[in-house]
Amino acid sequence: MPRNGFAAGSASPRSPQNEITGTMSRLYQRSYPVVDTVALACIVGTWILIQFFATPFHRMFSLDNKSIQFPYAVVERVPVVWSIIYAGVIPFLILLVWAAVFRPYPHKVQVTLLGFLIALMLTSLVTDIIKNAVGRPRPDLISRCIPRKGTPEDALVSWTVCTQPSEHMLQEGWRSFPSGHSSFSFSGLGYLSFFFSGQMHVFRPRTDLCRSLIAFVPLLVALLIAISRLDDYRHDVYDVTCGSVLGLSIAYFSYRRYYPTLRSVTCDMPYGRDDALGSDGFSKLADDEEQQILGHGSGSRQWQPREESYPLATAATS
Repeated sequence: MPRNGFAAGSASPRSPQNEITGTMSRLYQRSYPVVDTVALACIVGTWILIQFFATPFHRMFSLDNKSIQFPYAVVERVPVVWSIIYAGVIPFLILLVWAAVFRPYPHKVQVTLLGFLIALMLTSLVTDIIKNAVGRPRPDLISRCIPRKGTPEDALVSWTVCTQPSEHMLQEGWRSFPSGHSSFSFSGLGYLSFFFSGQMHVFRPRTDLCRSLIAFVPLLVALLIAISRLDDYRHDVYDVTCGSVLGLSIAYFSYRRYYPTLRSVTCDMPYGRDDALGSDGFSKLADDEEQQILGHGSGSRQWQPREESYPLATAATS
């Protein structure tokens, strides 16, 4: 009789709970881009609510603080609309042209565009949350504020001393950290740079310089956009540096959710729908007994009982 009650040729039983878990995990594998799209819509909705209802924390300031006495630039070198075009619209069109010319399979196009949009919107959401929570004054705050006459110059004052008629212009004076232009540009253009690097195998050995420069150009454009915020006195170096690191980090996070590392042999191919989990979904690790069953034979073989002999030791009698 076989040991442990296993009948010959019988399969290991599966509980209903494991069946449900496996079904749900397989369903998620097939539809995870749809789930990510729903999450992206939630990110966009939250960002819109912040734009309409959130106000920044107003840090106190002093009129004799030279770091916030820079003039207000009426004409920006890179306005908000053009930053969206440079770091959002143009990279998105480049990805659409890539899809139209090379015609990759639909899953690759889907996850590439989805990762790009997630990088942009997640960066915008995180940046605005930090901006409103920190409430750091911009370098041109006093020019925006237009403080009342008689305001003491050597004492800390609150934002109520400001006489600026434009509410939007005044509130933006406390949204200096981190730089939104920097984070947004390094998010969109950084994602495009990662994508170029993966598709052209830039980090593989003996890659030619031309492909490396093509992948580097988006980062250079993002850097120029970030530097323009210093020239317009909208931010200081600290704001621009932290914003750039934030945008590039989220871009890499979003890219790596769908693509392998850039040094991988298959760095130009996204993860497949079935790569995240096994065919049976989430499952527990096999214990010692199950490992013995799998090790002694495949599913087609039967676990035959082995004959064991236990010789009796005879005691010598004197």
